[in-house]
Amino acid sequence: MAEIEPERLPPPPFWRTRYFENAVIKRTDRWMITSGMVISVMTAPVQKQPEDNGRIRHWGYIAELDRWLRVVTLQDGETVHNAFLDRNFKP
Repeated sequence: MAEIEPERLPPPPFWRTRYFENAVIKRTDRWMITSGMVISVMTAPVQKQPEDNGRIRHWGYIAELDRWLRVVTLQDGETVHNAFLDRNFKP
């Protein structure tokens, strides 16, 4: 049975799922992740990798946090579904 993708919410600031809007970005451990950071990773990722479920991982370095940010999009490559600081990423 095919997985149904979550509902998309339009810009601004970017296409995103309702899950991202209501659960991810409101987590207390992700308060420092801004829309600008997500956009910067989406526009110039250091690395991209497809997941088995069709989603796409994008990584970018956020200098102001001195950390790597992973942004996960749906299969379309533009709808943000998840974002978090990735402790294990090695470029």
